Amino acid sequence: MEIWHNPRCSKSRATLALLQEHGVEPAVRRYLDDPPSRAELEAALAALGTDDPLALTRTGEAAFREQGLKGADRETLLDALAADPRLIERPLVRDGDRAVLGRPPENVLPLLEG
Repeated sequence: MEIWHNPRCSKSRATLALLQEHGVEPAVRRYLDDPPSRAELEAALAALGTDDPLALTRTGEAAFREQGLKGADRETLLDALAADPRLIERPLVRDGDRAVLGRPPENVLPLLEG
């Protein structure tokens, strides 16, 4: 199991703590320091069960507005996410071919059930 983690984010910290409370020590990827590649973003979308990059996008982020991404097509959004990891919604928890966003943190519980 892996978590794309931002330690400055309360939801990310709470999600990591919830996993640890359930005996899971996920691989912690500080995605702002180690941004995912476009291929990894595509794989994350597939694991989330969607093809829409908006599912992984922090649309309220100033960078989203500054880059004029509202209404952008799929390719443009994926390029923006790969180039600017601040735009990636957090935390993403992935277990094999399944993933969820930990907003709220309890969203990760189904991953723990197998």
